[in-house]
Amino acid sequence: MPPLVKICGLSNAQTIDAAIFGGATHIGLVHFAPSPRHLTLAKAAEMRAVVGPRAKVALLLVNAAPALIAEAIAAVQPDIIQFHGAETPDFMAQVKQQSGLEIWKAMGLKSRENLNDSAQYQGIVDRMLFDAPAQALPGGNGTRFDWSLLQGHRHQMDWGIAGGLSPANVAQAIAETHAPLVDVSSGVESEAGVKDVDKIAAFLKAAGR
Repeated sequence: MPPLVKICGLSNAQTIDAAIFGGATHIGLVHFAPSPRHLTLAKAAEMRAVVGPRAKVALLLVNAAPALIAEAIAAVQPDIIQFHGAETPDFMAQVKQQSGLEIWKAMGLKSRENLNDSAQYQGIVDRMLFDAPAQALPGGNGTRFDWSLLQGHRHQMDWGIAGGLSPANVAQAIAETHAPLVDVSSGVESEAGVKDVDKIAAFLKAAGR
């Protein structure tokens, strides 16, 4: 069975339709001003309406204050909140309890010890997303982590991988990690923040969708 696929950082109906037509199971919308993929809450709500019930929508936030999280949930009505900052397990547990939404946490993977830190999120987050370590931005930098770090790890919760994935390497990533979900952003862009429908199609095909 092919993995779930999330295409992140989408910003227009054409690329959303291309992703869903190609078999994407999740669409990611970014609300983080420093990102070239940033959407205002009004624009994110518009894109969420384009997706409709055809795929799950993850809204990506970074170190957002509780008031902003509440405002974003009310405006966008996502299925998932994906946290990409330094949010604590207790903080995310509160968001989950108050919102009733699925919660994902991205973690920059540097070492096996770092990987073991993911245990602190067990029972709190619904999915861990292992990504390349943060650079100028917390994600979407086009760099990958060492996939071998995941070999032999006993995952205690749903998980997925992100960071530097592309149509050229996603099949290898799936084969090496057996990830149940793969997440791509910059790997299907023609330039920063600009998604390419042909690259989206190629990625989804390579991922087995």
